[in-house]
Amino acid sequence: MRIPIDPQSPLPLHAQIAEGILLAIATGELAPGDQLPTVRQLSVDLKVNSNTVARVYADLEGAGVLETCRGRGTFVKTRPKVQPGARERRLDTLVRSFLRVVSEEGFSLAEVRRALRALAEKTEGVR
Repeated sequence: MRIPIDPQSPLPLHAQIAEGILLAIATGELAPGDQLPTVRQLSVDLKVNSNTVARVYADLEGAGVLETCRGRGTFVKTRPKVQPGARERRLDTLVRSFLRVVSEEGFSLAEVRRALRALAEKTEGVR
């Protein structure tokens, strides 16, 4: 499971991690019953404080998405409650980050639109 973290994002780290987990569940990358990395392992992978990951796991457990079995680990609940709009919120975050970067590089919105249209035409039908 890969969770992109953007330190420049106005979204707090714990919210970015939670959205990443919810998106992985919504897209099927994480299936019901799948085990998540330990708090320590995910904090090392993401280069964040382990308390941040522990908070995310606790929040998602409280929301009915994850369950922790003492001595065994943290798992996606059999019937997780994925928050409505989690996928859309993640896309919005990614688009905002992308637009910030291209703006910093000096590209106009019109140039970005043309490039996206051209790329979509080239890759249409390819999945």
